Amino acid sequence: MDPKYKEKYLKYKDLVPKLPEAREFATLQMPDGKEIKIPILQGTGGPAMLDIRNLYSQTGCFTFDPGYTATGSCMSNITEVDAAEGELRIRGYSIEELTEKCSYIEVCYLLLYGDLPDKDELAKFEKTV
Repeated sequence: MDPKYKEKYLKYKDLVPKLPEAREFATLQMPDGKEIKIPILQGTGGPAMLDIRNLYSQTGCFTFDPGYTATGSCMSNITEVDAAEGELRIRGYSIEELTEKCSYIEVCYLLLYGDLPDKDELAKFEKTV
């Protein structure tokens, strides 16, 4: 690994969300009788997810999801989306609550540090920015 890249990687690697360990598995039986174990992942909210990242290499098949309606695209420590309920949460706060009760700079702080600032933290952050 290039030393410059490695230094950047090590600096930011903890920012990348870690996938939860699968505790349960689904079994897919192919027409030829071959059985595939598919990990079931639990997110912080919403329905469980079948981890099909290795499905093609194990089966030679792709999945078909027109309209991308039943597919999770990533793991995030920042946002939670429940499309069926029409909910978007940022670090646990509803988007409605943030837009109605918080300033832009408070939301910036939330995104960077994981929680809304208290009065002193906000004053220091505003001065820094």
